[in-house]
Amino acid sequence: MQEIIDRYIAAWNETDAGARRELVGSLWGPDGSYTDPLADVRGPDAIAGLIGAAQQQFPGFVFTLGGPVDANHRQARFTWHLGPAGAEPVVIGFDVVVVDGDDRIASVHGFLDRVPAAA
Repeated sequence: MQEIIDRYIAAWNETDAGARRELVGSLWGPDGSYTDPLADVRGPDAIAGLIGAAQQQFPGFVFTLGGPVDANHRQARFTWHLGPAGAEPVVIGFDVVVVDGDDRIASVHGFLDRVPAAA
């Protein structure tokens, strides 16, 4: 599960649209979903687009794991940070990832713990 979450974070940091879409397509199943308080999308194209939009909203910021990945069965939970590299995070969130029988992401359930007022 750690490898899946590492690749998940890498997808959120991939700035090349084509490479990002390829990475998302290799991680999520064709009907995979991503839901948080600001978005509810399904399918690799929509998920890759959402990631691109987040990168535009926070240019130059990077996603990092905020602590260890806690996993059991086919699910994992973890905290992530978003901010300038090496600096205090501007956004902090908590995600739950559920994988299918092929070890591809079936769903992500995201929560935002800290968001800047303008976001």
